[in-house]
Amino acid sequence: MNKPPVSISLSSYGADLVRQRGQGSFIEVLAAAGATRIEWREELLTHENPVQLADATRSHGLESIYSSPMELWLAGQSKPNPELLSTLQRAETFGAKWLKVSLGYFTDNNDLHTLSRILARSPVQLLVENDQTLHGGRIEPFQRFFGEVEQHRLPIKMTFDIGNWQWQDQSAVNAARLLGRHVGYVHCKAVARRADGKLVATPPAASDVHLWEQLLRHMAQGVMRAAEYPLQGDDLVQLTTDHVATLARLGQSRLESAHV
Repeated sequence: MNKPPVSISLSSYGADLVRQRGQGSFIEVLAAAGATRIEWREELLTHENPVQLADATRSHGLESIYSSPMELWLAGQSKPNPELLSTLQRAETFGAKWLKVSLGYFTDNNDLHTLSRILARSPVQLLVENDQTLHGGRIEPFQRFFGEVEQHRLPIKMTFDIGNWQWQDQSAVNAARLLGRHVGYVHCKAVARRADGKLVATPPAASDVHLWEQLLRHMAQGVMRAAEYPLQGDDLVQLTTDHVATLARLGQSRLESAHV
C-alpha cells in the first residue's frame, strides 16, 4: 500500500536551533526518518544557499515546500500581493514544487484575473493557508475565496492548518466539512492553552490523532500532511521517525476498509 506523503515543517525543531544549524542540516534527519517532503521556512532563513539546498534535497530523495509568511491579499488592495511573483520565483530556486502563503484580506473585489496571470508564469503550485488572524483564520473568507478559485479554475489548493482554527474559535470539524475538497496540504498541530491564557502548539495526544483521522475523511485520499508542532529531543531522527509514521497512518484505515 502506498503511504501518503509526509512533510516536516522545519519550524517544528525550534526557531533558535534551526537558525543556529541552518535549514540544510535537517535534510539528512528527514530522509533518515522516512519523510517524503521538507518545508522550508522563509522566516528562519539565515545564510542558506537555495541552489545547494535544492540539490541536496533531491539527492536525498525529498521534495520541497516553501513557506512564506506573506499574505496573498493586502488590506485595501484589489490586486494580489506585489511580492507574489518574486516569492514564487524564490520558491522555485529552493527546488520547491509548492509555495505556502496566508490568505490575507480577501474581499469580493479582489482581482482573480491578475492572480491567474501571475500563477501562469510559474510552475510552482500555490497553497493558501488559514493563519491565526481575524481576517485570515476564519472559515467564511475561505469559502468565498475557493468559490472564486473554482469559478476561475485556478490551480490553487488550501493548506488546512488544523490547530490554527482555534485562535479564532473556529471549528476544525466544520472547516473540514466545508473546505475539505479544496485541501492539498494539511498542517497537523495540537493546541493547548498555557496558564497565562496563550494558545501554543503541542505534540499530539492520542485524542488529537483521532480527531485528525476524522478530519482527513473530508479530504482527498492520501492528501499531503505535515508535522508543525514541537519536535524536540536528544535523538531527532528517532523522534521524527515516530511522528512521520503516525502521520502516514492517518486515513489509511479508510483505505484498508475499502479493500476488505
